[in-house]
Amino acid sequence: MGHQFKKTLNEDLGRKSVREIQAGKKLPLVIVLDNVRSMHNVGSAFRTSDAFLVRKIYLTGITATPPHRDINKTALGATKSVDWEYVESPHLAVKRLKEDGFIIVSVEQAEPHISLEKLTTRKNKKYCLVFGNEVYGVSDEVIGESDFCLEIPQSGTKHSLNISVSVGIVLWQFYNILR
Repeated sequence: MGHQFKKTLNEDLGRKSVREIQAGKKLPLVIVLDNVRSMHNVGSAFRTSDAFLVRKIYLTGITATPPHRDINKTALGATKSVDWEYVESPHLAVKRLKEDGFIIVSVEQAEPHISLEKLTTRKNKKYCLVFGNEVYGVSDEVIGESDFCLEIPQSGTKHSLNISVSVGIVLWQFYNILR
């Protein structure tokens, strides 16, 4: 006989309000979406950033901005709880963040790279994670500004993950290390 499980109701989860999230402490972590084409991926990045207390999202290049119903479809309101800013040039956004003391991390298959499971972070440092276009990845200019590239190890026949999945995996790892 199996265990008797009971799903937790939404009202019993003890979730914070949008106002509490906005006013609360965030991780020293921002993300840059470098020319992300799919609005569903943008919405998913917002929702995951809300879950893992990301400080801000920078939407760059062709990346769509809220409000838009296709972003809202996956964001489920997270465009209100996560700060965001549009910057036309991904390179300029990253360059400004680097000048502001952020360690720039491109999530990209590149050489050399650090494999996600070997990631270590430095205390009292701020991190910027860059996620690239669904087809072309992180732009070469942005990789040139990066302090390192981070790769998610994979063992299957495919050589990449959907950006929304990559955002979830990488943010979860940083969340566990930085909180």
